[in-house]
Amino acid sequence: MSMSHPQRTGVIRDYDMHSPSVRAGYGVILFLCGIMVVIALFPLVWVILAGFKDLKEFVSSTSILPRSFDIQTFVTTWNQLGIAKNYLNSFISVAGSVVCALIFNGLLGYGLGILKPKGYGVVKKLVMLSLLMPTTISIVPLFMNIQKLGLGNSFLPLWLSYGANAMYVILFVQFFESLPSSIIEASRIDGCSQLQIFFRIVLPLSKPICSVVAIFAVNGDNSSAEYIQASMKNESPFRGMVLTGSVNDTANEMLMVANGLMDGTLPVGHLQKAGTVFVYADTVEEYLTTGTVQSVTSADFQK
Repeated sequence: MSMSHPQRTGVIRDYDMHSPSVRAGYGVILFLCGIMVVIALFPLVWVILAGFKDLKEFVSSTSILPRSFDIQTFVTTWNQLGIAKNYLNSFISVAGSVVCALIFNGLLGYGLGILKPKGYGVVKKLVMLSLLMPTTISIVPLFMNIQKLGLGNSFLPLWLSYGANAMYVILFVQFFESLPSSIIEASRIDGCSQLQIFFRIVLPLSKPICSVVAIFAVNGDNSSAEYIQASMKNESPFRGMVLTGSVNDTANEMLMVANGLMDGTLPVGHLQKAGTVFVYADTVEEYLTTGTVQSVTSADFQK
């Protein structure tokens, strides 16, 4: 007995494919999708192929294909720049940030959205009010507090910074308020404590919002990672991560970031859209604790 293939149940059904116009439209859609895939993959392929070229060939050659495919160039670059360590540090940083973002912001959202103690409205308004404050104004105070508490040279400050995010708290509050109260009341009748309700009842039911917060934490602004790294000493095993730039970064700024990673400088943070502050890890405290933050150019590092 032959098995029939499953029928299409989407916008275009098997019955519709009998029409020549539908088949033609279907072919046009596939052609356009193929073009979009090529456009999306071309920059990645170009970067990989350009990696096989030396500087002279990269500047002078107009061909997308390199003269030779020597994988040793990638191996040398990987070893000399310590990219493996940077990826490991990035993984540790992201993992801790996601855990803190889910637990600490979730606990505050649980208190404001489900427990609702006396005065929760004031706390909720203060959390929402903090959304109006730009994050860049907290760079200097946070750095000074990190140094005073002796939390430098570790990932702990970066993890904790993601555990106190007003936007994540608001997302959790909005989702927790939509959960049925009967489930919470049933768990209380069964003798669950508030923490047991949160970890065993609320969090398992909150997988959608936890996924959203986790994605935001992974793709969060890396300026916090930059000034936390600045507090680490040169010999620290935690120093060095894989940083990404936003689409709004200029080519010159990204070049300065690349040069900074090469010559030992670190980007501290985007205090203004017009420029990035670069400092040595050994002298960052001097720049950030003098009362004013000075703009440092690449020429200053060559003195």
